[in-house]
Amino acid sequence: MNSVEMPLVEAREISIQLQGRQLLENVSLNVRPGEIVTLIGPNGAGKTTLVRIILGLLKADEGEVSLKPGLRIGYMPQQLALSENMPLTVKRFLCLGAVIQDNAFDEIIAELAISQLLQHPMQRLSGGERQRVLLARALMRRPDLLVLDEPVQGVDVTGQAALYALITQIRERFGCGVLMISHDLHLVMATTDQVLCLNQHVCCSGHPESVSQHPAYLELFGSPASSKLAVYTHHHDHTHDIHGDIKPVGEEHSHG
Repeated sequence: MNSVEMPLVEAREISIQLQGRQLLENVSLNVRPGEIVTLIGPNGAGKTTLVRIILGLLKADEGEVSLKPGLRIGYMPQQLALSENMPLTVKRFLCLGAVIQDNAFDEIIAELAISQLLQHPMQRLSGGERQRVLLARALMRRPDLLVLDEPVQGVDVTGQAALYALITQIRERFGCGVLMISHDLHLVMATTDQVLCLNQHVCCSGHPESVSQHPAYLELFGSPASSKLAVYTHHHDHTHDIHGDIKPVGEEHSHG
């Protein structure tokens, strides 16, 4: 990544109040091409609010957001509510109202390994399968910036590790920047370039390892020894795919 390259998105001193409550105060961030930036923080910290402002869905009271001219954004929402009474296959969902770039469909289906799901009903997918399909839809426009709101929502821990590894793979394959919301610093440690820890304001920011040791982070989440976000690395002889099935390997992996 070229550190002097123009940011895809730059938010400067964003502040917003809703119904008399301060949701964000003087929050700044930027995401450059090929960079993964992760927002962490407790519930109600303003993470989704900041993303909504960046996407133009909310207007900040103060501050401004600058987007690179012609920027294409792919957005993966935190949740997807589908009626049980509306039959919808994965293929139809992916194409529904989507502007798909040339040759993108087949390439992205192969990259995310979901070809076997195309005729399945969306309502019958597992948590990991659903998140892969949502990620595929976000990629169909060949975005310059991929915005992911809790991309491992509803996925078990082995599936979470597989999804985060896939996000890194996508960044490397397509060269897009990634702005991600996550509660799981222990799982994003190896896949994130920069972390912003939010609690209405930026408590701390930087490389994930330095953030995990910052006093403001430790005050929110506890020490690594006691926190569920503890980071550790071990060696084992297998990994897991998105369904949680074991796949033999001979590599080192980071897990939470």
